[in-house]
Formats: sequence, structure tokens, C-alpha cells
Amino acid sequence: MPAKNRKRRESFGAIRKLPSGRYQASYVGPDGERYTAPSTFTAIEDARAWLARRRIEIADDQWTQHTAQASAGAGKGRTTTFAEYAEQWVATRTNRHGDHLRPRTAAEYRRLIAGPLKDFGPLRLTAIGPEAVRAWYSSLIAAGTKTQAARAYELLKAVLATAVDDGRLKVNPCQIRGGASATTGKKVEPPTAAELQAIMDKIPERFRAAVILAAWAGVRYGELTELRRRDLEKTGDVYIVNVSRAVTQVTGQGFIVGTTKSEAGVRTIVLPPHVSPTIDAHLRDHVNPFADSLLFPAADGHTHLAQSAFYRHWDAARTAAGRPDMPWHALRHYGATRAALAGATLKELQTRLGHSTVAAAMRYQHTAGRDEELARRMSDLA
Repeated sequence: MPAKNRKRRESFGAIRKLPSGRYQASYVGPDGERYTAPSTFTAIEDARAWLARRRIEIADDQWTQHTAQASAGAGKGRTTTFAEYAEQWVATRTNRHGDHLRPRTAAEYRRLIAGPLKDFGPLRLTAIGPEAVRAWYSSLIAAGTKTQAARAYELLKAVLATAVDDGRLKVNPCQIRGGASATTGKKVEPPTAAELQAIMDKIPERFRAAVILAAWAGVRYGELTELRRRDLEKTGDVYIVNVSRAVTQVTGQGFIVGTTKSEAGVRTIVLPPHVSPTIDAHLRDHVNPFADSLLFPAADGHTHLAQSAFYRHWDAARTAAGRPDMPWHALRHYGATRAALAGATLKELQTRLGHSTVAAAMRYQHTAGRDEELARRMSDLA
């Protein structure tokens, strides 16, 4: 019968000879838990040297449970593939509030992992080096997909940063300065007043109020299509829009109602009085009388309106206005610019649009000519 593997008693720790002839070293830490070396050793002297280093760490009070677990986990980085680890990362990721990723965000991350990051999928974590990351990133930029390259790089860097924290990697191979901020440089041009009117004239009557709310309240598409009759209040001759939810459509999961994009997205917006007649007509002719009725439902009158279904009408309307290039998001820019022209402060713009910081609001003041107005006032004081 074959001899059983036996542990050798050492002055510190234990060494076991495996059937392969290699040696496995382990020790019991100050916390009472046993820790095993991340890899086996060809020579027993190397196993003893590894144990000696752990003993010195303990003696010098440099040993911590985290470093011990990281040392033990380093070997996993040699066997775990990026695809395996990235899926685990998406499934367990939480934000600063302890909430898991939203379904739409998780779906987008999985799309990036299966798409632009697919070359890394079968690779072991430790096989992903800075040179490979730079070559991959450069190829995406060369293909003209700057925005997608930035998003994929940001995700890759975040996943591998966690791998470093877990002890799977010693350093993060994502070292490209500004890699997550590359953009196409294309500016979103809001419609002119004439173009907005042309859109209103062309789009079906049941969607005119949707254009109004996007342009004058700055609601995002997911916020717009989750608005219900109870979310609109009329005070005098103006409507107040209460935004507190948003809906997303996730492949394989359907429509999911959740929170807004950020905490700042929960807001109350007052519409200018000149659009009230359009809202009146929409509520009267196209919305069911119940408080929970959707303002812009699908054709069945009850379920959420898919972007694909709505965009057929939107595409025809923007083309009729001579702006086939204009994204739906440009209507938010229109409302923000008009608010800035009316004298809204940065804080007021931030609140109206539901931005978490004033940084995004700043560009609307410049777009609206506020900077030029201030410069002329300065000249008057000279």
C-alpha cells in the first residue's frame, strides 16, 4: 500500500510532502486560523524559507489577517480567469450605501465583459499585464470607439483593483492616465426654438407632452416613462412635476422600476405656464383617470413604453426638423439652456436637472452666453 503523506514537524508551522513530490507549507496564525502557502515548493528548503518569513512577520508585529489572506489568495490569481472573477465581481458589487448594482448597470457591465473586454475573458488574472492592457486599449481607440473604450477600461480597472484588494494580484495593470475619460469630443447641440416647434408639429399628439416635459423639465427618458398622473400637480396656471422614480428595460428581465439615477434625481420641477395647455390636453385625452396611470404608456395603455417603440416617432420628428443627428438627450440641454438664460444659478440648474454636482450645470451657463454677459458687465465697470 502507498505510504500516507505525513506532515513534518517544524519549529514553526508544518510541511507536507505531496504525492507529486512537491512540498506544501502551512502555519497557524495569531488568530488561530491555519494559513497555507499560495503555491507548493520543489525543495523543502524553499518551504521552510516561506515559513521563516511568516514567523518574522509575526515576531515583528507586521502580520495581519488581511496580509495573510492576501498571501494565501495570491495563488488563486494564477488559476482564476478574468471572466470568472469579473462575473463574481458584478454579482457581489455594492455601492457606498450597501446596495447591489442596479439591474441595468449589471447588464451593461456584463455586456462590456462579453464585448470589448472579451479578449481578457479566458486569461488568468496574473496573465493580464500593463502592456496587454495598453495594446487592447489602443486598438479600441484606433477603431474609433473612444467612449466605449473609456467605459470598458474603467470597468477593467475597477475589477482588477478589487483583485488587488483580494490579494489575487500584487498591482493593478491598468496604468493608462486618463484612460477612463476618453470621449469622442462630439457636443450635444440642443434644438433651436424653431426646431423644437417643428418636432412638436410632426410627432404624434399623444407624445407632444413628452417632448414638453423633456425640453422644459429636463426629465430623462427613464424618468419620463415612469411618470404617473399623481406625479403632476397643478397650482394656479403652472404644473409641478414630482420625479422620484425611473424605469429601465433590461434584456431578459423586462421593465424594472427603481430609483432615479442618483439621490439628486429625486426633485420637484415647476413648468413654465405657456406649456400648461399642452399638459391639460394630454391628461384629458391620453391618460387614464386613475392616480397610478402612466402618462406615456405603450400602445396597450398600461405597460411601460419601450424606447424602440417610441424612437420610431422621435426619429421621424427630428428628421422633419432637419436634425436627424439630434439625440433625445438634447431636449434636456434645451431646457437647461433656457433656464440659464432666465437667470438660474448653478445651484438652481443642478437641482432642476437632478445633477449630483454643479460641474455639469456649469456648461449650460456658458452655452447660454452667461460668461459673455458677465464679461460685458465687467467692461461697464472699467
